Amino acid sequence: MKQGPRNLITDVEGLLVGNAHDAGLRSGVSVLTGARPFTAGLHVMGGAPGTRESDLLAPDRLVQQVDALVLSGGSAFGLAACDGVMAGLRAQGRGFAVGDQSVPIVPGAILFDLLNGGNKAWQANPYPALGLEALNGASDRFAIGTAGAGFGAMTGTLKGGLGSASAVLYSGLTVGALVAVNALGSVNVGEGAQFWAAPWEMDAEFGGLGAARAYDPHFEPEPAKRAGEATTIAIIATDAALDQAQLTRMATAAHDGMARAIHPSHSLLDGDLVFGAATGAKELTDPLRDIFQLGHAAACVLARAIARAIYEAKAMPGDLQPCWQDVYGTQTRAAH
Repeated sequence: MKQGPRNLITDVEGLLVGNAHDAGLRSGVSVLTGARPFTAGLHVMGGAPGTRESDLLAPDRLVQQVDALVLSGGSAFGLAACDGVMAGLRAQGRGFAVGDQSVPIVPGAILFDLLNGGNKAWQANPYPALGLEALNGASDRFAIGTAGAGFGAMTGTLKGGLGSASAVLYSGLTVGALVAVNALGSVNVGEGAQFWAAPWEMDAEFGGLGAARAYDPHFEPEPAKRAGEATTIAIIATDAALDQAQLTRMATAAHDGMARAIHPSHSLLDGDLVFGAATGAKELTDPLRDIFQLGHAAACVLARAIARAIYEAKAMPGDLQPCWQDVYGTQTRAAH
């Protein structure tokens, strides 16, 4: 497989992403949508998830397709971003038809960024407006790093962020990932600049520093956040024609990428989850091989997207954590 032309989840043709943030709030929203509904699935591995409409995505449910997926900051308050997205989609005439009514189907997931130094003393919940703004700004090109749902994210050591990456398989199928990294664990190895995801890096997309030569197998991590404060929330997408069960299996495989890129991951204190999205534009030519390879690609692409989120994060006044570029960026420039 090779890197997609934009190296974004929108290399899956027909999908769009919009970001919105509030700098004073230190939080934001990212929305994945498309010109038409798409099949969606979900797999949760973390012990502290925060979701909306997640039960709807089980393969045995009535509704098989959604109009958008939402990743948001704001903890449980951020689930209201889905309200803004629903309002915008309804105004466009989108939604699941019920009689003469249309109900937009908008599952979402949130991360905890309430203690990142932003002003959270709002009078009215700001997330519906951020959700609508993100939807209205949806495009095939969008910012990563300090953007969207990752705007106020933090990790166990470095500033978090929003990441994306893509790959085109030799079969012609495309896989892309979008992820907001607010993890308890670390994305870089020990005190060094190298990313855990380095073995899967393409075209020096997060510095080209290569894999770390060694790590301490005796290391026992201490939790750097409290219960409910950490999570990595992601979307893995493809243009393959997958049903909801096949898509859920791909989302499950994508969690391997999270474990490759964040140490530790999937803890009781994280809300780690992966949505799956499939546009169905391309039929499978060899179902067994294609589904097998899609799972592998999903894990690789998500690992890369996680590293890119941290690599592209930018410093802002009042940050509670340093960003990777400020700590290690000189090593990247020296390497090139």
